[in-house]
Amino acid sequence: NRRQCTKFNGASYIIQRGAAAIYTEEGERQIEETLAYYRNNARVIKDGLEAAGFTVYGAVNSPYIWCKTPEGVGSWEFFDKLLTEANIITTPGAGFGPSGEGYVRLTAFGDADATVEAMERIQKLMAK
Repeated sequence: NRRQCTKFNGASYIIQRGAAAIYTEEGERQIEETLAYYRNNARVIKDGLEAAGFTVYGAVNSPYIWCKTPEGVGSWEFFDKLLTEANIITTPGAGFGPSGEGYVRLTAFGDADATVEAMERIQKLMAK
């Protein structure tokens, strides 16, 4: 126990080395590249939802996008519609408390091609 506690006093060595790597020029470049990827996804989602006629919040310096559900449609009902009719998973706003009701939350933490496809599906669904 003494040996283990001495050698492992928090995060393991490999995790510490990985964390330290972000402070290198290469690490900084890789992080910025990853952030740009998700920022682009957020922009695609925001633009796609707005093109479909939705009121949207977030997506600016945030990987989360809040979409106002259609008038009179609850967050769970809209979640179900997107899931069953467009095969898109969102998060019902009601799960975040009473203030989240009437919204669904989408995330930019996905594949870029799948994000574009999801927005195309939503636009097609809403055009019906």
